Amino acid sequence: MEAVEGMMRNRDPQIIRRLIASLLAVMMAFVGALPAQAQSGRLPLIRDAEIEGLMRIYTRPILKAAGLNPKAVRVYLISDPRINAFVAGGQRIFINTGLLTESPTPNEVIGVLAHETGHIAGGHLARIGSELDRASVTAIVGMLVGLAAMVGGAAAGQSEAAQAGQGVMMGSRGLAQRNILTYQRSMESAADQAALKYLKATGQSPKGMLTLFEKLASQSIATLQNVSPYVMSHPMPFERIRNLETAAKASPYFDKKDPPELMLRHQLMQAKLAGYQNSAKAVFRDYPTSDQSMPARYARAIAMYRQGDIKNALPVLDSLIKDLPENPYFWELKGQALLESGRPSEALEPIRKAMKLLPNSGLIQILMAQALIGTNNKDNAKEAVSLLKKAQRTENDMPVLYQYLGMAYGKMGDIPRAELATAEFAMLRGDRKLALDKANAAQKLFKTGTPEWTRANDILTFASRK
Repeated sequence: MEAVEGMMRNRDPQIIRRLIASLLAVMMAFVGALPAQAQSGRLPLIRDAEIEGLMRIYTRPILKAAGLNPKAVRVYLISDPRINAFVAGGQRIFINTGLLTESPTPNEVIGVLAHETGHIAGGHLARIGSELDRASVTAIVGMLVGLAAMVGGAAAGQSEAAQAGQGVMMGSRGLAQRNILTYQRSMESAADQAALKYLKATGQSPKGMLTLFEKLASQSIATLQNVSPYVMSHPMPFERIRNLETAAKASPYFDKKDPPELMLRHQLMQAKLAGYQNSAKAVFRDYPTSDQSMPARYARAIAMYRQGDIKNALPVLDSLIKDLPENPYFWELKGQALLESGRPSEALEPIRKAMKLLPNSGLIQILMAQALIGTNNKDNAKEAVSLLKKAQRTENDMPVLYQYLGMAYGKMGDIPRAELATAEFAMLRGDRKLALDKANAAQKLFKTGTPEWTRANDILTFASRK
């Protein structure tokens, strides 16, 4: 550290600037190592009332067994074909659609959700935070020592010293990384054991979790043959399976099957994902017309309406509704298909049926509001505002909610509230310029001190921050 201390004592601005530039370069190297999506803060999230409802059914008993409030834990869906799930940002579970489509039974998904619940209940996020704090100190000290050697060696014309300094930096960074990974592997094992406990407490089989890990192990054999276990964040696959297998098979529920009604919902969910995410050709290949099961008809109906064939999609949807009239999602899909085909007035009745069956779904309320706005009727616009305000209870962070709210107020001739809703929409979308413009316009139209004026002022404050 003498070289750094000497620089600071001498206060040579040029050398200090070089040192700062070197530190910034090191820090940028860390940032550059992050995935592009992580750097931007964006994940390809999808929203769907049916799938989110199913995830709540899967997680509710597990969360209760873990001593967690089911209302406080939320499951987010990521449009990604890979099999994966993780916990981040507090009590939030993120699950890839690939895990849902590649799991033949609900039990496999439930096993993964039980594992992720183990991370939440075990406070692993908070603990890894403290580990990262300690690792950061180790890494930063190593970088400072290395930078001192690099700068000192370069100043003296000693390239070997500069290279040695770089080696110190890399070494300390690697040591910190290994410390983190060792700790993380222990957390994964703890989450596995917690999952077994929750599954037993809820009378569910651990077989699905074991089957999924075996599947992942088989997929990773080739890539892990020469990998050191010390550079992995999870236990080595076959070691993990050995640790789990004995305990899992000791469960009195190991051979318990998923109930038929849950299997049907699982298959309908998979059919829905296929209908929306796959090409029509792939859908008709995987769900041929010879297959008249509910999931097959569901997937085909979605594929047909998505490619503009509403004429053939509607009879299939009607056949599903006839077979299972109490399923709100069949009604919802019929309304959505009509709405997206330019027939909002016809969409109202089926969406109302869906709302009656599922009165607290914010997503269905938003869909209904969209259809009401599409009719260009002032009275319908008032109803849309009422529904959107109800949807705010659960969907307050959805930009589209405020977009429709602005449109509804506009059709009612309520320009101040239309401007304020558009400002909210812009803030949630990250469009600071539009948020400032609309919040400023709205504030001028409201009386000073009113709740609307205050909200516009809050948006101006937030949007003005650099």
